[in-house]
Amino acid sequence: MRIAVYRKAHFNAAHRLHNPNWSEEKNKEVFGLCNNPNYHGHNYELEVKVIGEVDPETGYLIDLKVLKDIIKKQIELRFDHKNLNLDTPEFQNLNPTAENICFVIWNILREHLDKKYDIAVRLYETPRNYVEYPA
Repeated sequence: MRIAVYRKAHFNAAHRLHNPNWSEEKNKEVFGLCNNPNYHGHNYELEVKVIGEVDPETGYLIDLKVLKDIIKKQIELRFDHKNLNLDTPEFQNLNPTAENICFVIWNILREHLDKKYDIAVRLYETPRNYVEYPA
């Protein structure tokens, strides 16, 4: 039986959308308030979807405690209450847009979950704005 399970998580982080190859004027024009040189923050909501075959012996697709612990250690502790631009190596040279944050999270989780699973990540930057990878 192929099925999907989901785990939700939460982290708070600050960021600034900025392209160092552009002028200050172009950055302000493209990124608006999100280009604030003093940064701004979001209460990110994360949904991780794991898809695969149920283990006939356990009845589990994946032990949700194991998934919870991976998300906590690899995502929440890494990004929660951080300035993504300044405090995280993942965004030293990568603009921390919601799209890029989602893709980085997917890559981190992909490294820590068995390859037998398909995974998807949905990241809510606000209740109305979210991104998903893969789409």
